Amino acid sequence: MASSQLFTNIKTLVTNDPAVDNGSLGIIEDAAFIVDEGKIAWVGSAGQAPDADQQFDVDGRAVLPGFVESHSHLVFQGDRSVEFAARMEGKKYEAGGIRTTIEKTRSATDQQLKTNIQRYMNEYLRQGTTTVEVKSGYGQSAASEVQGVKVAATCTDEVTLLAAHVAPEEYAGRQDEYVQMAIDEMIPLAANYAKWIDVFCEKGAFTEEQSRAILTAGVQHGLVPRVHGNQLTYGSGVLLAVEFDAASVDHVVYLSDADVDALANSNTVATVLPGADFSTRNDYPNARRLLDAGVTVALGADCNPGTSFTTSIPFCIAIAVRDLKMSPNEAVWAATAGGAQALRRDDIGRISPGARANFMALDAPNHLHLAYRPGVPLVSGVWKDGTLTHGSSRLQENNA
Repeated sequence: MASSQLFTNIKTLVTNDPAVDNGSLGIIEDAAFIVDEGKIAWVGSAGQAPDADQQFDVDGRAVLPGFVESHSHLVFQGDRSVEFAARMEGKKYEAGGIRTTIEKTRSATDQQLKTNIQRYMNEYLRQGTTTVEVKSGYGQSAASEVQGVKVAATCTDEVTLLAAHVAPEEYAGRQDEYVQMAIDEMIPLAANYAKWIDVFCEKGAFTEEQSRAILTAGVQHGLVPRVHGNQLTYGSGVLLAVEFDAASVDHVVYLSDADVDALANSNTVATVLPGADFSTRNDYPNARRLLDAGVTVALGADCNPGTSFTTSIPFCIAIAVRDLKMSPNEAVWAATAGGAQALRRDDIGRISPGARANFMALDAPNHLHLAYRPGVPLVSGVWKDGTLTHGSSRLQENNA
């Protein structure tokens, strides 16, 4: 079997390599790169490419790193299209909608959960997303949450225990008891399968004190914090995330100056999720304000059955450029390298030596077309660890 592959005739290559002296995306024109045993081995101009065992002619397309989805909720069962339709008719969204998914998720078998996860993972992959973080959070009992992260660990890249999404009906009026159950029962068992601990610190979900207790317990069991914060109103989610050195705080729609300053002086990534704001008619986050302050920004789709039922990062890039005031370059970086930073990964989100060979080819001469041609399926080929997972017959393979 061939061990090295040369990808050549690339019109525009986005490397995200800061060593390339051509802006934040590290763009190389008329480019080529070599993949060897699933990793990037060499990158440069096509005219200087060394030999390889196989050669792929990309036929003048743009190539960029695979998108990195750092925020999704794929451990679920059921459909909430009726709720969506009602909301579009003027019914205001509040966090209680999450409860409508809990019953069906709790009754699902392992195979049903896995089949559903794989379905949406495959959707992501076809659209250029090669790494997906998957959260639990629709079981909200010890047994169901442990089941969810255990199943997710068999078929996803990054697994998060969303221990505190919203308290289930049986804990109505007894949220502190739910938090204590999560600390005593859920987290110790789920920590065997998850890497991350997450909490929805928000009005209608969990208070700052309850969120702090959940995150503290997660850290004590070796989990790394993430936070849903400041989505529906101003609150303490951002400052709590920075306090815990969380990898990311996600949504970040309503921010004070103190929130922005704290993020700018921290290691915590601000993840914007415009699909959720699009689907709930919420305000969009001001990504321009964050970027101008020096905050690291990631961009995700937030696929979930209630408030952002999309797996299309290109769709979110288009929204980010139009409504979050990001440039096309900034949005692409946020969806690739930004997502990698939100997962504290340095082996993805870039095309440079040593990185995993996760990338896509576009039916376009450059990455700008992702925002320039919204809604058009431009992804013509996707590779994960050097293997073509989805591709067009027009992509030519030539034996070297």
